[in-house]
Amino acid sequence: MDLMQMMMNRRSVRKYAGERIPEQTIDKILMAGLMSPSGRNAKPWEFILIRDKATLKKLSKARVGAAKMLENADAAVVVIANPEKTDVWIEDCSIAMANMHLMADSLGVGSCWIQGRLREAEDGRTTEEYICDLLSIPESYSLEAILSLGMPKQHPDAHIADEADKGKIHKEKY
Repeated sequence: MDLMQMMMNRRSVRKYAGERIPEQTIDKILMAGLMSPSGRNAKPWEFILIRDKATLKKLSKARVGAAKMLENADAAVVVIANPEKTDVWIEDCSIAMANMHLMADSLGVGSCWIQGRLREAEDGRTTEEYICDLLSIPESYSLEAILSLGMPKQHPDAHIADEADKGKIHKEKY
């Protein structure tokens, strides 16, 4: 499968079969994040891998109406960064998230990006406050997002090229 086919096949997967993801598969997903490009090669991200079921259940309450799939996920990757390292930490972490998302799909693992920044937890705190407290994240770090991981119960159909709005492409000027 070429890269474009992989990108079209990548879909957010929120329903998991309950199967265990092999460690070497998790390692490849994490490596895809670590190998991501970043501004000035700062690589400001840190990844927290969660596989403990009790912690995944607590994480499922980190976002109002958007993190429930974590209850049945086999793993999650919490992506944080120290904003002091670079002013483009959000972009850098987003690239790492996207690369892990693509790698997961290419390996047959379902994944879903759960936005963390600027969101609210079920208990009324910010998602960032909730997760930082839960995972003992140092105050100098900020949350970007969570990537849920699980063997898919079903994989949504791939996107098709006709879905792309080519009117969003402008040449030479708007």
